[in-house]
Amino acid sequence: MSRKITHWEKLDNSAILFPAIATDSMTNTYRLSVVLKEKVIGDLLQEALEFVLKRFPGFRQRLRKGFFWYYLEENDKPVPKVREEHTYPCRSTRTNDNNSYLFRVTYFDRRINLEVFHVLADGTGGFGFLKELTFAYLRLSHEKLMEKLKGSFSEGTSLNRDDSFLRNYKKPEKFSYAYAVKKAFLIKGERLPYHGFGVVNAHLSVSEVKKIAHSYSISVNELMVALFIYSTYKAYKSGISEKRPIRVAVPVNLRPYFDSITTKNFFVMVSAEFVPTKPDYTFEEIVQIASESLRKQITKENLESIFSFNVSGQQIMLARAVPLVFKNMGLRAIYGRSALANTTTVTNMGQIKVPEVYEDYIESFQCFLAFSKGQGLKLGIASFKDVLTLSFSTAFSDTTLIMEFLRKLSELGAVAAVETNGVFYE
Repeated sequence: MSRKITHWEKLDNSAILFPAIATDSMTNTYRLSVVLKEKVIGDLLQEALEFVLKRFPGFRQRLRKGFFWYYLEENDKPVPKVREEHTYPCRSTRTNDNNSYLFRVTYFDRRINLEVFHVLADGTGGFGFLKELTFAYLRLSHEKLMEKLKGSFSEGTSLNRDDSFLRNYKKPEKFSYAYAVKKAFLIKGERLPYHGFGVVNAHLSVSEVKKIAHSYSISVNELMVALFIYSTYKAYKSGISEKRPIRVAVPVNLRPYFDSITTKNFFVMVSAEFVPTKPDYTFEEIVQIASESLRKQITKENLESIFSFNVSGQQIMLARAVPLVFKNMGLRAIYGRSALANTTTVTNMGQIKVPEVYEDYIESFQCFLAFSKGQGLKLGIASFKDVLTLSFSTAFSDTTLIMEFLRKLSELGAVAAVETNGVFYE
C-alpha cells in the first residue's frame, strides 16, 4: 500500500511574523465581504465552499509548528462549517471548531464573509478565493448561470503559490532602508464593553469621490489617507506634536510592480507621516503633505528596498540553528518596538472586478482589519462599480473621528449612507 505524500510549503516573508505575534485579542485576521442582492442560503453556501476548496489548494492548508520554524501543511480534514454570523468579526481562526483551517466563512442576510489568518494570504489572494466562492454560490442558486457556466473558475483566477518575495529579492550591497521606530500619536479612549468590535460602513459614489480626488490632483487612496490624518488632527489636536506625529500605515500590493500572480502574501507597508510644526493646518495643507509623503515612497526602487531589507533580515534569523521558541521571542521583540510607530492602517483594495455575467447579482464588496498593538481604529476600502465602501473597524465607543471623516467628505461633495453592526447601542 502506497504511503500518502503530504504537501507542505514554507511561509512567505510577511507570513513569518504573524504566528509569532498572534493572540486571541490580536488575531492578525482580516475580513472580506460581498453583499448580494438576495438573501444568502446557508446550505448552498456550504456546498459552494466544498466545491471551491477542493480546487483551491492554497486555502486547503493548516499551520504546523516545527522545531525551527512554522510551515503550512495540506489539510485533509472535512471542509469547515459555514455558519450564520452570531458574534464579533475577526476572531481567531485557530480554533478547534474550524478543523484547523486558517479561514472562516459566515453569512448574514445578504452578506457573505470570508475571514482569513494573514499567514495564509493577503487581501488580493483572499479576494480571489471570495470571488470564486461567490460565483459558485450564484451558480448553485441560479439555474440559468449553472447551465451557462457549469463549474469552471473564471478567467484570471490565480492558484499560484509562488513566494514572490524570494523570486524578486535582490541582495543589496548595503541597506538603504530601515523601519521607523519613533513612536507615533496613538488613538486612545474608552473601549467598547466585553471586548467589543465595532464596524461602521459608509457607502459612497465612486464617481463623486474620484471627482474630489481629481480636484486636488491626487488619487483616491491619497485622499482617504489625507482625510484620516485630517480627522485625527481635528479630533485629537491637543495630543499631537512633533514628538508624536500622526503616521498612517498603507499596505502596497507589489504584484503590479513585479509581475506576480501569487495568492500568497506579497505586499509591503509604507507610512504617510504628518509632523505638525505650527499651530494650525488646513485640509489642503494636509492633502499636500500626505500625498507627497506617499509618492516619495511608492516607487518600484523603494518598494524593492523595503522587502529586500525584510527578506535579508529574516533569512539571517531563519538560517540560524535556533529553536523556534527563541526565534518567536526575537520576532515579538522586533514587532513590539515597531508596532507603535503608526497611528492606524488604511488599506484600499481598489476596484473589485467580476465577470459581467455575475455583476447584476452583486451590490458591493467590503473589507476591514482586526485591531493590532496600538491601533484600535483602522480603515478598509473596497469599490465595486460605482459603490465605494469605507469600513471602519474600531475598539472604541467614541466615534468622533469617524464622524469627522464622514462630515468632511460630505462637505467636499460625497455624502455617505452609513450603517453599523450595532455595538455602539448595546
